[in-house]
Amino acid sequence: MSDLPGIFIGKGENRVELALSLANRHGLIAGATGTGKTVTLQILAEGLSAMGVPVFAADVKGDLSGIALAGTEKSFLTERAAKIGLDPYVFEPHPTIFWDVFGKQGHPIRATVSEMGPLLLSRLLDLNDVQEGVLNIAFRVADDEGLLLLDLKDLRAILAFLAEHADDVKARYGNVSPTSVGAIQRQLLVLENQGGDAFFGEPALALSDFMMTDAQGRGAINVLAADQLMSNPRVYATFLLWMMSELFEQLPEAGDLEKPKLVFFFDEAHLLFNDAPKALLEKVTQVVRLIRSKGVGVYFITQNPQDVPEIVLSQLGNRIQHALRAYTPKEQKAVRVAAESFRANPAFRTEDAITEMGTGEALVSTLQKGGVPAVVERTLIRPPSGRMGPLTPEERTQLMTGSPLAGKYEQVVDRESAYEILNGQRKVETPPPAKPETKTGGIDWGARPVPAPIPAPEPRAPRESSTRGSIRDREPPPPAREEKSSGGWLSDVLGGGGGKRQSVGEAAIKSVTRSVSSTIGREIGRSILGSILGGKRR
Repeated sequence: MSDLPGIFIGKGENRVELALSLANRHGLIAGATGTGKTVTLQILAEGLSAMGVPVFAADVKGDLSGIALAGTEKSFLTERAAKIGLDPYVFEPHPTIFWDVFGKQGHPIRATVSEMGPLLLSRLLDLNDVQEGVLNIAFRVADDEGLLLLDLKDLRAILAFLAEHADDVKARYGNVSPTSVGAIQRQLLVLENQGGDAFFGEPALALSDFMMTDAQGRGAINVLAADQLMSNPRVYATFLLWMMSELFEQLPEAGDLEKPKLVFFFDEAHLLFNDAPKALLEKVTQVVRLIRSKGVGVYFITQNPQDVPEIVLSQLGNRIQHALRAYTPKEQKAVRVAAESFRANPAFRTEDAITEMGTGEALVSTLQKGGVPAVVERTLIRPPSGRMGPLTPEERTQLMTGSPLAGKYEQVVDRESAYEILNGQRKVETPPPAKPETKTGGIDWGARPVPAPIPAPEPRAPRESSTRGSIRDREPPPPAREEKSSGGWLSDVLGGGGGKRQSVGEAAIKSVTRSVSSTIGREIGRSILGSILGGKRR
């Protein structure tokens, strides 16, 4: 048992806790299907929330959604609570916010095309090197000409424009092949048919909305409905990498804290690493290691520890291993490797325990004072206080209606951007709609949530190229360029001369300054994504 304040996980020979001040040292929850991984995720989320730590968790099967409502008394739960000394054992709801990229089972999550960046978007679209180069040219032209890329129709418009004026582009940026443009457009169509276009647009997600607490000081539990998202593993993996990189960009250095600012649980973690080259794995490892200093903990949930690359696995200090099955030589080897990752307990043989444990049991080793791994304990996991199992559609609808974010993201905003400018469809400029007042009430909130501290976004000039910089070697964003009064090549191609160039430039700059989702740090974030993914194609 740790002498640090912690979250009660369960009990074996001794009481087992996760030290709160070491929860940002990352972790792993592994085990075969049906061994209790989701319940373990739930009790950790409940414990962190109760200690004032916001949580984000992907709900792949829908089972985690019940955490929003109080559990019901069942004999096997009360017997488990009595056996491990959980007294009192209270059933209670938890402050929960539901999210869904497609906007059906939670608040929509959106990002602009510019925020995603060309390299991460190339991974999402599975482009080859030549096609990725064309996409980079499109982003660079948008940067230089002050054209906002907000949604997929903006990206389509600028790609079509570059293909039509390939000769003008070639001398300035490089060759743009109509064949490559056509291939990118086809991949965008595939993404749209799979519903991926719902992710791009405004209002863009404010990550501070993940980091809220209620009036009682409990951290919000953000549950992402990922059942539909899982039908496209590449979209799921890209989305999670984008969120982690955005957090890294926006949060300041925090050092050692009494508790994390946010803890992420990534289910089906192996999808993050499928077909990833060595350079990409090294960069992901670097992000995982450095995001700890921002006060963010990352926990991977998967069936087998070997699903997570060894270079990443070495960064995960808190480990919970549920039962594994060992019917084949390969599975037997996996059990031995998992056993060797724990600090041995003389009371039992770790390798045997992994195959003998039942549902709701796990081998647990958490970090203790000084960051030292504890001796592994064969542990009965505590029962959750929230409901085990999914919500009904009616219950989910009621909770979403009472959500503190109800109405903030549901209405799509379509401002003037690259599509309108390049197609001559000028809009009457109106500012984005005011954000609605945060609502109170709901089944389990009961009072207005209090956002956790996060730096306020600052306006910035049009972006420069997104391919510079790395996590350890970053350049500050260049100063804003002065608007040319004599016109530019884009206005000449559009046929407007100097005066036309000035009006297009002014409209673009005005539109940029109204973009509250953009920050000076966006350049750094896109550079991080570039360095993470750049190794894939070099």
